[in-house]
Amino acid sequence: MAHPSQLGFQDAASPLMEELLHFHDHALMIVFLISTLVLYMMVAMATAKLTDKLILDSQEIEIVWTLLPAIILILIALPSLRILYLMDEIDDPHLTIKALGHQWYWSYEYTDYEALGFDSYMIPPQDLVPGQFRLLEADHRMVIPMESPIRVLISAEDVLHSWAVPALGIKADAVPGRLNQTTFIVNRSGVFYGQCSEICGANHSFMPIVVESVPLEHFQDWSSKMIEEA
Repeated sequence: MAHPSQLGFQDAASPLMEELLHFHDHALMIVFLISTLVLYMMVAMATAKLTDKLILDSQEIEIVWTLLPAIILILIALPSLRILYLMDEIDDPHLTIKALGHQWYWSYEYTDYEALGFDSYMIPPQDLVPGQFRLLEADHRMVIPMESPIRVLISAEDVLHSWAVPALGIKADAVPGRLNQTTFIVNRSGVFYGQCSEICGANHSFMPIVVESVPLEHFQDWSSKMIEEA
């Protein structure tokens, strides 16, 4: 959950988000070192009173400043490609959920069950109880079992939407007539919030995403109760 004046990302709740955080720190350190070197060179050139002819015309230094950026790009590209492949890896999911975007709410279908599906609307501010978050709470949460591979099939019924949960490292477009998929594993119990991240009309800001991760036994009890009420 993000908080005011937060400078970094939300705490990771999935192995994929942990990898993204590590890559962010890795790339940021490289950017910091490059910026420090460039700043030092600018200050040195502006304040030096002597000129070295070997710097103005040197074969060796031209080789260095050609090879060094290439090496830096490789150090950034290799971890990035690894994470891209990890994000597309789907290996025997334990549960498949279809998330369908509407103007302006989400509907969820648990495809492994015959009659388990519901619509998820934002709770109006006047109906919130103490402890709930404005514009982020939904009347029905997407409940999932923790430490289980989850596959989410994402599409839309009317216009473009985007299903995004920052703590899980998930952001996938919901396109009418097209089925996108993403996968994740939540490694701890908790409630994780997201919002539609594609401008989809007047009430774009009012279609939150709430994912609740619970132990497997609690998920089984919840699913049985939802099927009985359907």
